[in-house]
Amino acid sequence: MTKLTNLIGIIKDKASQSKAALLSKRTTLSLLRATSHDSSTPPTRKHLATLLSSGDGSRATASAAVEVLMDRLQGTNNAAVALKCLIAVHHIIHHGSFILQDQLSVYPSAGGRNYLNLSNFRHNTDPTSWELSSWVRSFAQHIEQLLCTSRILGFFLGTPTDREDRVSGLVNADLLTEFDSLVALVEGICKRPEPNNVYGNNGLVEEIVKLAREDWGVVEVEVRVRVSEFKERLGGFKFGEVVELVCCLKRLEQCQEMMDGARELGLWDFVGEVKDKAGIQV
Repeated sequence: MTKLTNLIGIIKDKASQSKAALLSKRTTLSLLRATSHDSSTPPTRKHLATLLSSGDGSRATASAAVEVLMDRLQGTNNAAVALKCLIAVHHIIHHGSFILQDQLSVYPSAGGRNYLNLSNFRHNTDPTSWELSSWVRSFAQHIEQLLCTSRILGFFLGTPTDREDRVSGLVNADLLTEFDSLVALVEGICKRPEPNNVYGNNGLVEEIVKLAREDWGVVEVEVRVRVSEFKERLGGFKFGEVVELVCCLKRLEQCQEMMDGARELGLWDFVGEVKDKAGIQV
């Protein structure tokens, strides 16, 4: 059954790519190549780079590229295709041009929770597709939160910025809102599925785990800057603000075991120190 499913997927990919080539739709062709039905390997750097190049032109071209990608994501019931589309979205968030990122951030215009509408995604053709479906749901939720946090911060995570100066200029309420969103992002990374039989020999799963770890590295920098700012401001918080801060710090501490490499950097000791000092005021 699995071999037949894979064969059907290959035929669909070839037919779609041939049609796109005949129609000279370069963006569509690069997207189809980047999001094939192959369930074992992630999109190649070459295909992702070609997709990103669609953002080098006009806003209309970038908008069309994002629309094609989202249509592909929303229209498939294949877990491998969905995961590759999500990887492409993630790639735009971190490596796309400003115009491409901008089109992604406003699509659809409503945004908000369940932005990608994949919380009920299921593909149960075989055990592999069933397991990959859980990664589709998890990674989609992670990307939704990544986009939501970026909206709250006012920039895409990983974008070069003078963090310390920007954070020091925020009022307490805005600083706490940003921190709460960052903690939610960390919590999402912690809730990724437990790798089972697919992990270790499936390139798609390995790629997603790698991307999540890289995101944690970026988020950790933002978290540390804000915890440092909280330490400086502790005497100037209102009671309700202190309660909110302690709650967020406790939520963050609960993610400690899942966050690779953070202990060596001393983040958790710092978080615990600020939490204890804030707790005295509660």
